[in-house]
Amino acid sequence: MEIPLFDLRRPLEPFEGALLEAAARTLRSRRFILGPEVEAFERELARYLGVREVVGVANGTDALTIALRALGAGPGDEVIVPAFTFYASAEAIPPTGARPVFCDVDPELMVLTPETVKPRLSRRTRAVIAVHLFGNLAPVGEIEALGVPVLEDAAQALGSRAPDGAMAGSLGRAATFSFYPTKNLGCAGDGGAIATSDAQVAELARTLRFHGSRDQRSFELVGFNSRLDELQAAFLRVLLPQLEGWCEDRARCLERYRKAGLGELVRLPAVLPGARAAWHVLVVRSPHVDRIAAVLREAGIGARVYYRPPLHRQPAMSRYAGSSALPASEHLALTHLALPSWPGLGPREARAITERVAVALAGIGADAPSRC
Repeated sequence: MEIPLFDLRRPLEPFEGALLEAAARTLRSRRFILGPEVEAFERELARYLGVREVVGVANGTDALTIALRALGAGPGDEVIVPAFTFYASAEAIPPTGARPVFCDVDPELMVLTPETVKPRLSRRTRAVIAVHLFGNLAPVGEIEALGVPVLEDAAQALGSRAPDGAMAGSLGRAATFSFYPTKNLGCAGDGGAIATSDAQVAELARTLRFHGSRDQRSFELVGFNSRLDELQAAFLRVLLPQLEGWCEDRARCLERYRKAGLGELVRLPAVLPGARAAWHVLVVRSPHVDRIAAVLREAGIGARVYYRPPLHRQPAMSRYAGSSALPASEHLALTHLALPSWPGLGPREARAITERVAVALAGIGADAPSRC
């Protein structure tokens, strides 16, 4: 049974007709940049998230850089970012003139915490990027209590909910999203957005995304050419109403794997108590992840190790890394493996994946989960 890490066919197939009509509607409008589709999508996503404003931009990386600029990050500032996350979370910081400062993550939840952030705070700290990694929520409120603005990197967590029901993307001063095709809500190319209830941040983000201009004639800032285009917004408007159902299904994937017995073979991901994690991918842990990944790939099952080495060990980030040890990030980089968790992945697929994991670990011993 071939099971991809991301299945774009099954979730999208029922909406092909509506997506084609959205494309035709956009073509007939002759409005391709910052038109009614973008405006409508921004309103609809803001309503879903429970925030005042959403600003569409070209991709998730630009969203981070523009949001940091809108939060005031600039030369001489520092921005704290976890070392165990995708490269873009740190790559987005230097273009603002600020310097990334890497912190460790909780070894179970795989997200930064007040305990990992606090030692990295300084008088130069402008913001903390709280990455909701793989769909698991970082404790934004507890980090903000340290007295520093939090920018949520929610690229992998659109649809995740905090214990009080608040959506990922509504918890900090601002939040960013990616609509890369494999994300929880994906478009047919690149796309991104900034969400905030701070009117000043939203106004600055809108100005920065269009070359630093509010009226397209007077240019007040050195900005970016970074706009969510009409066609992608039209596609996203078709799919946004499906997001909640898809996220419920993503959240149920963990229970399907648990019932299949996967937790007896590898360590299953921990979830923030009371939260709903809309898994972008479901990440398990084992000392034998490379062996497991090889066996799964041979069986046609998508599996992938991410973020090895972690960010502070990446060549381009060496000048910012410093000498501090980040043991949880280092260990997670060696012991994690992403498994499929897309909408429509059912008990049959979960059992098939679990069976192949058992084959990979045959003869190694039944205590593999506890040794990670």
